[in-house]
Amino acid sequence: MAMFRLQGTRVLAVDMTGDAVKAKNGSMVAYDGQMSFKKLTGGGEGLRGMVTRRLTGEQMAVMEVKGHGTCWFADRATEINLVSLRGEKLYVESSNLLVTDAALRTGTTFTGLRGASQGNGLFTTTVEGHGQAAIMSDGPAVVLRVTPQYPLTVDPGAYVAHQGNVRQSFQSGVTFRTFLGEGGGEAFQIRFEGDGLVYVQPSERNTIAGDL
Repeated sequence: MAMFRLQGTRVLAVDMTGDAVKAKNGSMVAYDGQMSFKKLTGGGEGLRGMVTRRLTGEQMAVMEVKGHGTCWFADRATEINLVSLRGEKLYVESSNLLVTDAALRTGTTFTGLRGASQGNGLFTTTVEGHGQAAIMSDGPAVVLRVTPQYPLTVDPGAYVAHQGNVRQSFQSGVTFRTFLGEGGGEAFQIRFEGDGLVYVQPSERNTIAGDL
């Protein structure tokens, strides 16, 4: 299995001995040894993944990198966070997914009737199985715990990913932009209940959901 390691906070090094990883197209910045690169169609596996992305306008270009040596990945100097999966499922915005072990299954799942993050639709990318994934955030990500006693509410623009036995719902609310007079109408928030982890970034992307 490929070995993921961070070099600083904005560059991911992946050591491979004949292994393969799936990475965001164009995110390779350097490599040594012998590597092969193959562009994959769609961000999810199977016909459903391709169809849902076409319907929602999500374009997640993915490439397979395979070989012997080390490959380095980065994207627009964003912060990179490693997530280890042991059979569970990770839900992540497609624009925040950088690299996964090739053995991890990727797909899409319907997340409810909500506004969409820029470049994202009503479907969230899923990563499932045993292995590592690298996700990106605009600034250092904060990992917040959700418990049955303490549900969590997140601004859609700050949401990156979540994992665990967590239920996700969407509710009307207000954001700091609303208080500052920058909101154009009703705002929405994402509420998480159950037991798991939620990854948020300290910088809000432009969303329809957060500012209708």
